[in-house]
Amino acid sequence: MMTGLKDNCYWDEHRYNYYVRLRELLLNPPDGFKVHATRATVMNDTSPESLTYEKAECIFASNMLARLKPDSILDVGSYRTFLMGLTAHYKITSLDVRPTEEKSKLDNETLVISDAKDLKIESDSFDAVLSLCSLEHFGLGRYGDEFDLDADKKAMDEMKRVLKPGGHLIFTTTITQAHPVIYFNAHRIYNYKMLSDFCNGLTMVDEAFYRFIGNDMCKKEEIENRDGEFSVYCGCWQK
Repeated sequence: MMTGLKDNCYWDEHRYNYYVRLRELLLNPPDGFKVHATRATVMNDTSPESLTYEKAECIFASNMLARLKPDSILDVGSYRTFLMGLTAHYKITSLDVRPTEEKSKLDNETLVISDAKDLKIESDSFDAVLSLCSLEHFGLGRYGDEFDLDADKKAMDEMKRVLKPGGHLIFTTTITQAHPVIYFNAHRIYNYKMLSDFCNGLTMVDEAFYRFIGNDMCKKEEIENRDGEFSVYCGCWQK
């Protein structure tokens, strides 16, 4: 009854196998199960999984932390799921601009409610400051912070201030070879000179670049150069 489907131009092998196996399950369901059909949405793709920009950022940060082994870490706005994994190995102080009555549910985390551009933290307090995919959002009001077009510069100055001498700032953000752009109220797109100026007074330890063309790491000269498009910068700088 189904033999003709495989020769139909609208049916690839994956979809054909889906219906063959579905029919088998409907006729002979495993003990204890009912069988209901869903759409055949998972393609039979055996190619390697793509490196997303989130993975690239987290890999860079993880490798730097493993190399540096800091005793104290301040996180400013990084991916929440990344922090959950990080607390398995480190005690972390994390910053959130949004008021909350709840304390952190993570045993190794101290939660501080503060604006990134005005940290209520003493100078020279942390061995490492971590900020993944956050700088470009500061001051645009997207996450409940007040509107301030200089908030990114102020936040970088604050992160440098709370670093101990010899400590490391690990951050990721957007980068382009084209003209810098503000997409209000989503994010900014920086050029390399802007990011270098933000890190004035620090020494670059390591940096990496990710491009969406090919979903892979690249050289600095290969980052996006089309107006309005961006790549990702990953950097580690020492105080």
